[in-house]
Amino acid sequence: MLVLSAAIGQGHDGAARELVRRLDRRGVSAHVLDWTDLLPTWGRRALRDLYAPSVHHTPALFDRIFTDLEHPRRPASVVTARLITVAEEPVLEAARDVDAVVTTYPLAGQTLGALRADGRLDVPALTYLTDPAAHRLWCHPGLDEHLTVTDATAADGARYGVALRSVGPLCAPRFSRPMPVATRGRVRAELGVPDDAPLALLVSGSLGMGEVEKAVDALGRHPRAWSVVACGRNTKLRARLADRERVVTLGWRDDVPELMAAADVLVHNAGGLSFTEALVAGLPAVTYRPIPGHGRANAAVLDEAGIAPWLHGPEELVAAIDRFGARPLRRRPPRPWWTEERDASAVVARYAGALAEPALSAAG
Repeated sequence: MLVLSAAIGQGHDGAARELVRRLDRRGVSAHVLDWTDLLPTWGRRALRDLYAPSVHHTPALFDRIFTDLEHPRRPASVVTARLITVAEEPVLEAARDVDAVVTTYPLAGQTLGALRADGRLDVPALTYLTDPAAHRLWCHPGLDEHLTVTDATAADGARYGVALRSVGPLCAPRFSRPMPVATRGRVRAELGVPDDAPLALLVSGSLGMGEVEKAVDALGRHPRAWSVVACGRNTKLRARLADRERVVTLGWRDDVPELMAAADVLVHNAGGLSFTEALVAGLPAVTYRPIPGHGRANAAVLDEAGIAPWLHGPEELVAAIDRFGARPLRRRPPRPWWTEERDASAVVARYAGALAEPALSAAG
């Protein structure tokens, strides 16, 4: 099994790694390949090196590019189409001895879809949407399957004329395990946060993108709330927030489930992997000042589906802190809406011929 990902942020890679782990448990050998490594240097640098700076410094331009990518003849789409085509031969070579290919990155899905549609790729090809909002680049009629985290995403993608199937999240299993009661107090003590203070965990991706400081300012209007800001690898953001009152700044962390156990609400701006992890952990989430492009598209889908409200001002954010800060001290993850027989790894394994189709009654 070949899993195509992309080291652009952590969301695509995180889902790919978890898929490989689950496939391994099912006896399916799988490995991850970075689709951007198959591109010429100029294409690889354009995707990896320009993403964060464009969101930070030219958000209006990034939003325009995201919109233009919905239209095949606009310049951004023409350049992207070139990258998708350039990757075709390397992908064919990489997929020579596998039983199926799945991707967690949209442009890789376009390459796979084109190869399947032309009859050049003779094994099944699937894509797993890591975003709550669908997009033209996430969908291709040549793909055998489009898999999503939620029904809301599957419904959103129907406008592109393809069928999407919700199979649940690809998150590490530790996010779905109930935490001991003592975890909340222990983590808060380590962070210096009072036991009885409302606590918001702010996430902005591994690159610390977006208007995080404005979100911290808004939370500062609450008389008692504390903010724990996950700055990821953005050391400049962490330095700018270091001296704020009732603010704890963190770099890259591996104990995110424990941080979520200590928090009352997740404040996110992109709808990425951290949001999905909170969904699995049962931590309430709100969207505030989403990043342009896919961040705003994700916010709209999550808000319309009632999964995470999109808050539009400091007053709404303060009110949300009061609402969610009154939750029970012990929080159990929600009952999953997916099953072991229907999760992403099960679907992929069936396409690879490693798992029998479930009985009709088991499929619902």
